[in-house]
Amino acid sequence: MDASAPAQHRSRAFKGDATRRFAAWAHSYDRSILNFLLFRPSYLTLLEELHAWQADHARRCRVLDIGCGTGSFAGLVAVAGLDADVVGLDFVPQMCVRARGKLPIGTDSVRFLAGDSEHLPFADASFDLVTCSNSFHHYPHQQAVVHEFRRVLAPGGRVVLIDGFRDNVIGWVVFDVAVARIEGHVHHAPWRRIDAYFRDAGLTEIRRRKFNLLFPAVATIGSAPALQGAGPPGGGSDAEAGTVRDPKPPLSRKVLAG
Repeated sequence: MDASAPAQHRSRAFKGDATRRFAAWAHSYDRSILNFLLFRPSYLTLLEELHAWQADHARRCRVLDIGCGTGSFAGLVAVAGLDADVVGLDFVPQMCVRARGKLPIGTDSVRFLAGDSEHLPFADASFDLVTCSNSFHHYPHQQAVVHEFRRVLAPGGRVVLIDGFRDNVIGWVVFDVAVARIEGHVHHAPWRRIDAYFRDAGLTEIRRRKFNLLFPAVATIGSAPALQGAGPPGGGSDAEAGTVRDPKPPLSRKVLAG
């Protein structure tokens, strides 16, 4: 028997369960009480981190939002008129369909596509900010996902990963007991393990932000080392920093061919 068979079965179970659950949930997703209790506070935290990145770099930001759901965070960025291009990626095609339908007519700074967070369909160093909120616990190979975050992150870029904080009593009851019982194949990683994932992937300047009380959440932020000799944040052009940035992150050949 193949020694990897149990792990493969577990991965299929995680992904299959998530696909069925979220495909059925897509049309009512935005009416869930979780939007008020957890999702919207998370989106506001992501917006703050986007503002912080732009304050440091003073240029247009290329954002990849992984596990984008119905595109609420990307929509907030577009409506706010922030200087950013956003790609939203979700494993469930029905979520992407719903997300596209919510965008204001004429919005050209946001696009959505279905894809797997373990195999991101983008070239290396394609994004300045990679965000992921409240979906990481559905990923069966979490370390591999963080390595993909790092791969598509440009020098000086940042990852902002938000998930339920299960390292206190309230969080343990909410996420390890209640959510695990309701959703089945999920795993909310302890903050120390997420920290280890970030370090193993080569992310630096790691910090955390805890927020929310009844549904406690934690944002883990890490950076890709800047190019040597690139100068201070916001100083000089992209060409002077030694890298040429395309305003629209390129899709891999696999997606372009599909």
